[in-house]
Amino acid sequence: MRSGSRTTLGLILKVILLGAVLGIAVLGATPLIQQQKWIGLALLLAATGLLFWIYLSPRRIPAKYLVPGTLFLLVFQVFPVLYTVSTAFTNYGDGHRSGKAEAIRAIESGSVHPVRGSAQYRLSIGVEAGRDPATAGIALLLTDDKTRRSYVGTRDGLADLSASDVKLDPKGKVLEAKGFTVLKLHQVNRRAQEVGDFRVPTEKGAIKSQGLSSAFEGAAQLVYAESCDCIRDAVTGKTWKAENRDGYFRGEDGVYLAQGWQVNVGLRNFADVVTNPVISRYFFGILAWNLAYATLSVGLSFALGLLVAIVLNHERLRGRRIYRSLLILPYAMPSFAMLLVWRDMFNPDFGLINRLFGLHVNWFGTPWGARFAVVLVQIWLTYPYMFLISTGALQAIPPDLTEAASVDGAKPFYAFRTVTFPLLMVALAPPLIASFAFNFNNFNAVYFTSEGAPFPPDNPRVGATDLLITYTFRIAFGGQGAQYGLASTISIFIFLIVALVSLVGFRRARVLEEIH
Repeated sequence: MRSGSRTTLGLILKVILLGAVLGIAVLGATPLIQQQKWIGLALLLAATGLLFWIYLSPRRIPAKYLVPGTLFLLVFQVFPVLYTVSTAFTNYGDGHRSGKAEAIRAIESGSVHPVRGSAQYRLSIGVEAGRDPATAGIALLLTDDKTRRSYVGTRDGLADLSASDVKLDPKGKVLEAKGFTVLKLHQVNRRAQEVGDFRVPTEKGAIKSQGLSSAFEGAAQLVYAESCDCIRDAVTGKTWKAENRDGYFRGEDGVYLAQGWQVNVGLRNFADVVTNPVISRYFFGILAWNLAYATLSVGLSFALGLLVAIVLNHERLRGRRIYRSLLILPYAMPSFAMLLVWRDMFNPDFGLINRLFGLHVNWFGTPWGARFAVVLVQIWLTYPYMFLISTGALQAIPPDLTEAASVDGAKPFYAFRTVTFPLLMVALAPPLIASFAFNFNNFNAVYFTSEGAPFPPDNPRVGATDLLITYTFRIAFGGQGAQYGLASTISIFIFLIVALVSLVGFRRARVLEEIH
């Protein structure tokens, strides 16, 4: 059945897709409202309204194709780039994840200790009914030891639970509570760290767990004083003044409290990468190796691939199709799996490389051995691609040119150097530039093979085979404390370096095209 240009099936699909869009919008709006992100909420509503306005009309045909791609571009490309750039101008990271008010609250609640006469509670851990017990926000289900009254404690405070809404065991521990799912012991054990860090703010201080079955209400030992903009120890009288430029509370002895807050640091991260001796020494060392790695990987794999392509392009060679099929096997296999295989092959104790050649080399135990290994592995993975593009470029060159050169008396190597190779570079320069950019940021090749090792004794963050991208990953997600602001800064440097190299390369390629 048709109604104008519409079909019944098309109308049903449109209703389903727009319903899915509306559902996603509702799911996305809920956390934005809870976190009071009004700008994000406005953008979400505008995008949803725009989609409905376009697709509910039989007109606006171009927009129906352009808008989805534009939205995906904004969400998955433009927004991450802008967010990375904005993060580079902050000190965002471990200890600086929130604002100043949240930092003060965390410091005060983290210093809660029991005082004489403080309330004691029987404790159960729960989540909202219907939520995932492993990931949903927890709540403390409490029963006062003296009054036998039950409460629910969240990060917003303490609320009463009606006696008719709870079921207690003989000791007063909550077994069931209306609107909540009480976690079992093994579920609580998995979230023991989260339970230990959880605080329920109260008028006297806060309620915190004491183990997994009891809790107490205590007072904060560290208290914020607005008059001096400082944190004061209620017992010793020691103070830590706010350093708003750095986002820390600093004591007179120069020691900072662990919990800070996020602030804008301007160009400090960029200056630290270049001028701070602790950071710049490693940054420029990694940059030099990064450039060498990308150059060697591309140059050697291209040379090998081109050599194989020339050999297999000879007309009198039999079985060329079989050889070509075998040679592209490394390119056809999943790279991450092959990287793990190569890592085992370089194992110093039972690896194939040492056993095959009778060696006793700890490949990833020395800087140059590890660098040789990762370059060799990347050449093995990349040369089939170079072989394929070189074969295609060779077959596209008219044989009349080389024949004319030979008639004029040119020897084969001279004819290749002056005729064939320049024509090859016209076609291969863009793929080589793209391959350089790829290898400059080849995270998998290093992380799956050597994991950046070996590491110097004084710095477990920077390995001899680390590229800038793996170094950035370790700064952001390593075990030494995340520094997202610094990692974002290095990401911008990586982009600028790759952009500069690519710009120079494409200009050189344009010169070759003009000569051609």
